[in-house]
Amino acid sequence: MEQVMNYVKPELVIVAIVLYFLGTFLKKAETVADKNIPLILGGIGILTCGIYVFATSDVTNAKEVAMAVFVSLTQGVLVAGLSVYANQIVKQQKQ
Repeated sequence: MEQVMNYVKPELVIVAIVLYFLGTFLKKAETVADKNIPLILGGIGILTCGIYVFATSDVTNAKEVAMAVFVSLTQGVLVAGLSVYANQIVKQQKQ
């Protein structure tokens, strides 16, 4: 987990925490199939990170847009993966 944390921007760690609780809510609500929860969290993570990256970056040309999209995708996938990973750790601790 420490290795993943080295790649996640510190200000986006809160997104992983929010996604963890959102995933827990979706699991308890039973309105979404369990296999779809990581995909939903991934999409929300990418969207949320995208909003953050574009809000905090000066994007003036195509190269900067491409970099902002890349950062949004990678950070979104990382925070979603981190939330799923945290969920698995909690499940293992209970067993």
